[in-house]
Amino acid sequence: MHATKGDGLLVHGRIVGQHDHVVEIVEVIGDQGEPPYRVRYGDGHETVMTPGPDCVVQHKAGTPTIT
Repeated sequence: MHATKGDGLLVHGRIVGQHDHVVEIVEVIGDQGEPPYRVRYGDGHETVMTPGPDCVVQHKAGTPTIT
């Protein structure tokens, strides 16, 4: 998983009734776009997370993908 500052991280709900949500990546802590990431939720809450298999990076427009 590779991301840059400003990308979104789609977190899929893992239990019935829990909806998907998108958080903004505000800092990439790992090397070359690798996790962990500091993310900001819609309510302003920030946390550091290492995304699991239930997450997908949504690259901002015009951002090249690192392979």
